[in-house]
Amino acid sequence: MTETTQSQSTIPVRNQWWDVWDQFKTHRGAVIGGAFLIFITLFVLLGPYLWQVDAQKLDIRNKDMRPFYIGLFADVKWSWSRPLGTDHLGRDIMANLIQGGQISMAVGWTAMILSLFLGTLIGVLAGFFKRLDGILMRFTDLVLSLPLLPILLVMMLLFRDPLRAAFGPETGIFILIVSGIGITSWMHTARIVRGDILAIKEREFVLAARSIGTPPRRMITRHLLPNVMSPIMVSATLGLASAIITESALSFLGLGFPSDFPTWGKILFDSVDRMAAFPERVIWPGLCISLTVLSVNYIGDGLRDALDPRIRGL
Repeated sequence: MTETTQSQSTIPVRNQWWDVWDQFKTHRGAVIGGAFLIFITLFVLLGPYLWQVDAQKLDIRNKDMRPFYIGLFADVKWSWSRPLGTDHLGRDIMANLIQGGQISMAVGWTAMILSLFLGTLIGVLAGFFKRLDGILMRFTDLVLSLPLLPILLVMMLLFRDPLRAAFGPETGIFILIVSGIGITSWMHTARIVRGDILAIKEREFVLAARSIGTPPRRMITRHLLPNVMSPIMVSATLGLASAIITESALSFLGLGFPSDFPTWGKILFDSVDRMAAFPERVIWPGLCISLTVLSVNYIGDGLRDALDPRIRGL
């Protein structure tokens, strides 16, 4: 063995995920979006331990308090103990934003996982099994052609009361919203995964695995799924943003969680009537929704570039 061969054999193999990270961190928007997503996640998870105020406690004597930054420059009722003010019932707005963020993020993540599972399953089956391709893709086209928001509204009206009676008012609505968003947002993931599976299953390593008698289940889990993780991860980020927006829209229309169970969309809906007198009550939940969705979209752009070997120069 020559010295060159020995030196090459001692060079440690670089993990490909380090290459992904090197490319991801060059996308400034994705890095900022990731930092904000971590911040808002910690805000809603650790907020109750740092801001120990009951979000549903009524304090009529201290209702309609303004935020401190308005109270410093205007002759209005404000207090350092309520930095974002209170609503018309005296409930603390910051505590409501924290609790509402927990619910909105939980709905977004759960609905995204459900839609990603359905889209990946249908995409893989349609791309790998030719006899299922026509049926599954025509079904996907049918679902794509349906008006999704009216369907969600009909689902809320039909199944809200039975699920609330079976699982309770909060859990029943959570199951209904997550199921409704999940089963109406998997189609784009299915189309993307199907297209990649159709291309990958004709590659040499898949044909070699088929020639030695590898069963379809093992071929899918061992050879195909790892090679479509890039579009799946990008679809996950976009699905999370879409789920948060859809839940906020349903809550804003008054068809979401109960009034004593706040989400960002519900807080926005409750603040519209007094928007002219208290515009900050609309701005805060709107900013939480907008910045969270924007950060997730930037993360998706960064992952799309980082997971593409051609962009990484490999």
